[in-house]
Amino acid sequence: MINFTKLQGNGNDFILVDEYKGEVLSENKKFDFAEKYCNRRFGIGADGILFLSKSRKAELKMRLLQPDRSEAEMCGNGIRCLVKYALDAGYITPGRVSVETLAGVLGVVVRIERRAVWVRVNMGRPVFEREGIPALGSGEFLEEELQGYKVSAVNIGVPHAVILTDNLDLPLIEAAPKIRYDPVFPKGANVNFVRVDSWEEITLRTYERGVEGETLSCGTGSVAGAAIASRLGKVGEKVRVNTKGGLLRIFLEGGFAYLEGTAEKVFEGSVDL
Repeated sequence: MINFTKLQGNGNDFILVDEYKGEVLSENKKFDFAEKYCNRRFGIGADGILFLSKSRKAELKMRLLQPDRSEAEMCGNGIRCLVKYALDAGYITPGRVSVETLAGVLGVVVRIERRAVWVRVNMGRPVFEREGIPALGSGEFLEEELQGYKVSAVNIGVPHAVILTDNLDLPLIEAAPKIRYDPVFPKGANVNFVRVDSWEEITLRTYERGVEGETLSCGTGSVAGAAIASRLGKVGEKVRVNTKGGLLRIFLEGGFAYLEGTAEKVFEGSVDL
């Protein structure tokens, strides 16, 4: 039997498998597990599987496997859920924590406020270009015509496409895959439609690669939306991001982006592989 914990951050939900004290699933079985149990009708249901283990570079290590059997470099909501679990398990204490991901080692600050666990993640420096292929000229990829939209690109550990719009009632499931799979993004991209509500607030919808659908929230997508809106002079350094799953706070300071929000345990259980 495989023990698991279900967690969510702003409705972005994950199944966590604890390998801190040793491997639970062999490498060749991890991807099968992700494909089977992320399924919302025939499995547990989740946007991805988090594997928590020890790290030689940091205090914790996170891997994220997705429903399509791919592995994501990073996930802002996922790292908050992983840290929440590690705190509950006694692997860490409130304060500063480092987490190893495929996007590098990220610094995290954990605090408890009114019984809620708040996690602030240093998401690194946003890179305003296509993954591995800078746009001609400035190197930035801002408001380029693509698939009928003005698309901006930014990498937040994972590649993102951002479209500013006044209308978020668009057919996202039809529009987003055309951009997600466009050859301009050789590794694919998460696609974010962003409405700027004020100098300090945006509302966002995200289509996530790997999930291949809209999620209630995306941490890196929220950072991407705020970073692009700031780059285009639409918002300031502190941005509230409204998602279908709730509110996230983004801070753009000294060239770095910080993501802050809560995470919650939903339930625990065990399953066969």
